[in-house]
Amino acid sequence: MLLDRRLFLAVAAGAVGCGGPSEQASAPPEAAAGKMFEHPLGAQLYTVRSVLPEDPAKVLQDLAAIGYKEVEVLQLGYDELAPLVKDAGLQAVSMHLRPGVITGVWGPTEEKPPQATLETAIPWAKQHGVSYVVMPYLPAEQRPDSLDGFKALAEKLTTAAQAAKAAGLGFAYHNHAFEFQPMEGSTPLDTLMAASDPATVGLELDVFWVSIAGNDPVALLQKYAGRVPLTHLKDKAADAPTQFAEGAPKEAFKEVGHGVLDFPAILAACEQAGVAHYFVEQDQTPGDPLASLRQSYEYLHSVRLEG
Repeated sequence: MLLDRRLFLAVAAGAVGCGGPSEQASAPPEAAAGKMFEHPLGAQLYTVRSVLPEDPAKVLQDLAAIGYKEVEVLQLGYDELAPLVKDAGLQAVSMHLRPGVITGVWGPTEEKPPQATLETAIPWAKQHGVSYVVMPYLPAEQRPDSLDGFKALAEKLTTAAQAAKAAGLGFAYHNHAFEFQPMEGSTPLDTLMAASDPATVGLELDVFWVSIAGNDPVALLQKYAGRVPLTHLKDKAADAPTQFAEGAPKEAFKEVGHGVLDFPAILAACEQAGVAHYFVEQDQTPGDPLASLRQSYEYLHSVRLEG
């Protein structure tokens, strides 16, 4: 079964793609004395964007065969993909909405989904059985140049989160690296978190982007404990340069446990922070994305947590 153009565009463009104590070689399982990591794992379907359009049913079945139980999906084209997710025995836990649904701003060439407003997208996502909706990204041309601009964005996040809560859904904002660039004595991320409703606006913490921006994922998890229901797991190459832009080199992305991030410490901090769902994501893979997801899965189900 081939996907139509809309779903192909969704998987092709659904997401864009730190020297601290959690930046060291991930400890081998036998070197750590903590308990095993036992949470069900999810996969962000952006990872398989190069193979999903040709045979989505097989790709989803392959994910389930690896052992993944959950997926995080993209808004565009999900009406077509939803029955295949169900047939594969996977649970779609979280959905990345188009940013314009939250901000009300659409690019001149951007394809709008049929559900282009909160009033239409939230009930539709609820109908598809997801538990969370996420703002995945703020396009570069829409990024404020002041913290006041990010405070205004925080108000929109709160509006979206309260609409989600009214429908029985959780809401989160997914970070990249630009949110950590110093600005007016603070950062955009700290401003977004401080100026949004702490009871409804969560953070989907992407540990790679936290790290490549020069920050410690463990410290961020501790700082925002209780507000991080979702996380993206991927590793980082030792020689990846610190940066705030999304254009990280392909070689910077590594499978979980195959880079320099200290996942025993990160996963322990995730548990302590109350993370409910863990999604493996690779913005770039050197070869077969399913093989990449298998490597990360095998590491995560052999690792012992720190402490």
